[in-house]
Amino acid sequence: MQFYTIVVVGIFLFITAYLGYLGYKHTKSSEDYLLAGRKTHPLIMALSYGATFISTSAIVGFGGLAANMGMGLLWLTFFNVFIGIFIAFVFFGKRTRRIGHILNAHTFPELLGKRFESKFIQGFSAALIFVFMPIYAAGVIKGGANFVQTYFGIPYWVSLLSFVAIVAVYVWMGGMKGVMYTDAFQGGIMFIAMVVLLVAAYANLGGLTSAHKQLTELFSNPAVQGDIAKSIKSGFQGWTSMPKSGSPMWWSLISTIVMGVGIGVLAQPQLVVRFMTVKSNRELNRAVLSGGIFILAMTGVAFIVGALANVLLFKETGKIAIVAADGVNDNIIPLFIKKFLPGWFSAVFLVSMLAAAMSTLSSQFHTMGTAAGRDLYEKSFGKKGNTLVITKTAMLVVIVISTIIAWASSSLPIADGIIAKFTTMFFELTTASFLPVYVGALYFKSLPRVAAKSALISGAAAWFVWTFFVHSNASYLQICRLLTGKTSIVLGTSLEKFSMIGTTFVALPVSVVVLLAVWVIYNKSGKTDLAKNHIDKCFTGL
Repeated sequence: MQFYTIVVVGIFLFITAYLGYLGYKHTKSSEDYLLAGRKTHPLIMALSYGATFISTSAIVGFGGLAANMGMGLLWLTFFNVFIGIFIAFVFFGKRTRRIGHILNAHTFPELLGKRFESKFIQGFSAALIFVFMPIYAAGVIKGGANFVQTYFGIPYWVSLLSFVAIVAVYVWMGGMKGVMYTDAFQGGIMFIAMVVLLVAAYANLGGLTSAHKQLTELFSNPAVQGDIAKSIKSGFQGWTSMPKSGSPMWWSLISTIVMGVGIGVLAQPQLVVRFMTVKSNRELNRAVLSGGIFILAMTGVAFIVGALANVLLFKETGKIAIVAADGVNDNIIPLFIKKFLPGWFSAVFLVSMLAAAMSTLSSQFHTMGTAAGRDLYEKSFGKKGNTLVITKTAMLVVIVISTIIAWASSSLPIADGIIAKFTTMFFELTTASFLPVYVGALYFKSLPRVAAKSALISGAAAWFVWTFFVHSNASYLQICRLLTGKTSIVLGTSLEKFSMIGTTFVALPVSVVVLLAVWVIYNKSGKTDLAKNHIDKCFTGL
């Protein structure tokens, strides 16, 4: 290992540890631990939001995916900026902050539960987070651990346990304040590294115009036709073109990746809670610009560089990216860094990847811990005890669960591209189960509790059925095989084409239709299940 690598990584870990300690030192109450005292600076909040949103899943996982699908993935960048920042902050953030303050809500499940005066909604939402977010966390853990393993040449289990242990310590000690401080620092490193990465990629290919021309021409190069024959059959039309409309690759790109992740960001529990950490709407307004620039740089650069890696690796090795990376999507970006950037930048990029994974993972651990400790154990089950002790204990449990999944996932048939797959799965779950209820909670006074419950349950059920029994990934997830003896209930039948349709396209409409149907039926009955004074209180000042 180079001396400068030791120095750079050492400095990074020292600063991260110090910021985690500051979070611990300034945490005096449960509100500090859960919401950073509701006094977070807008720049820190924006960087924390962006760093939490963007992890190794976006940079390594989806960057590798762009090497296979091409720059059509940049539509996800548009959705991330327009929906994930502008729509989220302006139309969701302000009302979330206001209603959250009025109801004294500390978590996303608690916000929904108190808004509809329902322990069931709070408990069911928390249970979904506790049970399924470890899958998302496992993808992030695997991305960080893989990068460390590849860079240092150490066994996977060593990189896995070391990586998890570092994040677990500062989250467990410092709570939300520790998470926010370290997120902001790590976000700054990520931004600088990605800008340098973009410049380096274009510089190696003679500039922007030359790079895109070479990438376009690579598709028609006879030497790569054999390697992309399967992709062409699925609808691939080149790295600078969209897949053929209606083809399997088009459905996968648009319905699963772009729509699933692009819309799902609105109902991510670990992101929503950040709106409740600031003291006024002014902070949210000031955070929009910095948040938008950050997300644009993170995802846009990863997707562009992922696609351009094909040209650079072809020139260097005579192979396109996926072949040069031994058929593993998640190895493409690390391979690009290793081959085409100077050693000193490899150390910086290593730190940025650690930062990307740590920032997202720390928020996931915090969200899962509060869901299990505060929302389930304390509020839904009505158990008494010290909130911080209960939450910290629950956090240790979910950290162990997530780590076990990350360890086991390496041997799954779905291991190739697992980072992007696990991320997309959880985003689709939150879209289907939480989003309709969340929108109703913020904007519709007359939405009854029973309609919110029905939408929450039906959305989660539709997501589960489509993800594990119908979608093409069901064959890898094995649950359908265990219960029915088939890899998927539609594969091999006349309905097989439906397996390419993203879960969001199916589960979200189910949730919305159920919500509207129950709402209409309930209103016709003339009953009411929410007190008028409670609703008036929730919407005070809105």
